[in-house]
Amino acid sequence: MSDYPYATHLNVYYGPREVVDVQALADACTDRWYNQTLCRVNDSVVRLGVVQGEYHWHKHDTEDEFFYVVEGRFLIDLEGPGGQTVTLAPRQGFVVPKGVVHRTRAPERAVILMVEGARIVPTGD
Repeated sequence: MSDYPYATHLNVYYGPREVVDVQALADACTDRWYNQTLCRVNDSVVRLGVVQGEYHWHKHDTEDEFFYVVEGRFLIDLEGPGGQTVTLAPRQGFVVPKGVVHRTRAPERAVILMVEGARIVPTGD
C-alpha cells in the first residue's frame, strides 16, 4: 500500500463489546485520505474513511463494497457501459458490486463508513 498516498490502517481498532466512537476518530484525523478498520463483524469489517480528493481506479474481484456517508458529499465513479457517477449525501449509502471498476472522490472533506469482506485490500485486487 506504500504505492498510494493514503493513510490506511488495517488493524482492528475496536474489539467486541467496545463502543465505536466514529466522531472522535474523525475529529482527530489530519490526513486527506484516511482509512481505519473499526471493527470486525463475522467475515466482514467496518472501516472509517475521512477523505478529500480522489482515490485511484480499482476493483475487488470477489467481494461487494458498501459505502455510507456520515458527513459531506461523496462521489463514486463506475466504469462500464455509459459510465456512471453516483453522488451520495449524508445518511445515504451505495453498494459497488464485485468486479466493477470504480473510483471514489470527495470534493470537500467527507466522513464515510465502509462495510466489506475482511479479506478486501482497500487499494483493490
